Amino acid sequence: MKPNGLRSLLPSPWLSLSLWACWLMLNQSASVGQMLLGAALALAVPWATQRFSVTPLRPRAFGVILRLALRVLKDIVLSNIDVARRVLGPEAALQPAWVWVPISLQSPAGIVALAGVVTLTPGTVSSEITEDRRYLLVHALHCTDPAALVADILARYEAPLLEILG
Repeated sequence: MKPNGLRSLLPSPWLSLSLWACWLMLNQSASVGQMLLGAALALAVPWATQRFSVTPLRPRAFGVILRLALRVLKDIVLSNIDVARRVLGPEAALQPAWVWVPISLQSPAGIVALAGVVTLTPGTVSSEITEDRRYLLVHALHCTDPAALVADILARYEAPLLEILG
């Protein structure tokens, strides 16, 4: 095979591996049929969608990726508990707010990742990004200090994404 022959067949090995693992977990089966079907999808999806990618995603700092993933998982669990407590409590105790978060991320993948993390964390939802991609609009179920919310999102999620995506 030519040097870039394998790259044309497998344009994103990490994405393919992730898709394959997700397929097996979602199906809760490691049968031969599911492994083969998952492998076929894991090869086909990145290959079929590679032309839609404006710039190739080259993540760095795999230790930071792991720390960010663990932080997001922890935040999801703790936020679920907090949201349940607030929703089951008195309605007057909630202070919902819309907050514009200034972002430094430039890559579309980074912005999507940040918006996704914010949305995955219960109690917050990202709803819009400005045309110039400099601000992300976030709705918080309970926010007493918008500046603290902004600082928290930037420090906990955007800073690691900047390090990962460069």
